[in-house]
Amino acid sequence: MNFIENAPFHRPESLYALNEELLAQQDLQGVNMIMSFTGSSDAGHVVTQISNELKDQLAAEPVAVFDIDQLIDYRSRRPRITFTVDHLTDYKAPSLVLYRMVDALGTPFLYLQGSEPDLQWERFSQAVLSLVERFDVNLVAWVHSVPMPVPHTRPIGATVHGNRPDLIEGISAWKSTVDIPAAVGHVLEFKLTEAGRNVVGYAIHVPHYLSDAEYPPAAVAGLEFLGAAASLMLPSERLRESGRAVERQITEQVEGSSDVAAVVSNLEKQYDEHADGTARRSLLAGDNDELPDADELGAAVEAYLASRDAEQL
Repeated sequence: MNFIENAPFHRPESLYALNEELLAQQDLQGVNMIMSFTGSSDAGHVVTQISNELKDQLAAEPVAVFDIDQLIDYRSRRPRITFTVDHLTDYKAPSLVLYRMVDALGTPFLYLQGSEPDLQWERFSQAVLSLVERFDVNLVAWVHSVPMPVPHTRPIGATVHGNRPDLIEGISAWKSTVDIPAAVGHVLEFKLTEAGRNVVGYAIHVPHYLSDAEYPPAAVAGLEFLGAAASLMLPSERLRESGRAVERQITEQVEGSSDVAAVVSNLEKQYDEHADGTARRSLLAGDNDELPDADELGAAVEAYLASRDAEQL
């Protein structure tokens, strides 16, 4: 039986436009590349904070701009726009761009950042792979974040995946086999691995009672993992300062409620048992290795989140 290869019917390279002036620069060949996409799992707004910090702190030149109209379903993920008295301002159009950046030590790198595509994942993956091969990218590192039943009083953990054992071993705080909904980053990692390109991904663990709000310490951890993997000095001082302020606010909330303090204490016990390798196979597992449900967090966490929302009003 003859098989038809599952490939995009339209040329992947037609999905993006290139900045011809940058293509001749030799410092783009063999560089490392990092990726982050908004629109999927972004617990603690980690991806959003990282992308904002890199674009604010480092000079960015667009190398390739993707045709976002072919990739986004606007009606299912409507962009934001501001109504000001009697007119409209600040239309936040989605975008997906490959940037050339330079870190604090003058090392150039590529950064693929923007909205996760809703459509044409196969074609988009082939398009990204064509760029990786065009610039002979040494390593692709990407980051996302997931809510986990971990306390904010312990070091930020991560689940690491990819095909570089030297960047994976000894880091993952959670090791298991589980069927999950794929993000485009997962698909890209899978395709890059198939193509024999070096790739590593970091899923940053965010305390699930803080996952709906910005949690700067998790974003700092994400930047540190990316920087270590790609040998880059990435900016994190502003996020560290914001993180210290957030930690003080959380401490006040915990100290002001015995119920919240009890929840955090239970999470600390579970975390420490896992770290010591004594009780559980994973941080997600409860007694008898059952996954915890929302009731186990109790009304205390809901009250905590509600109090934070009230403070922001």
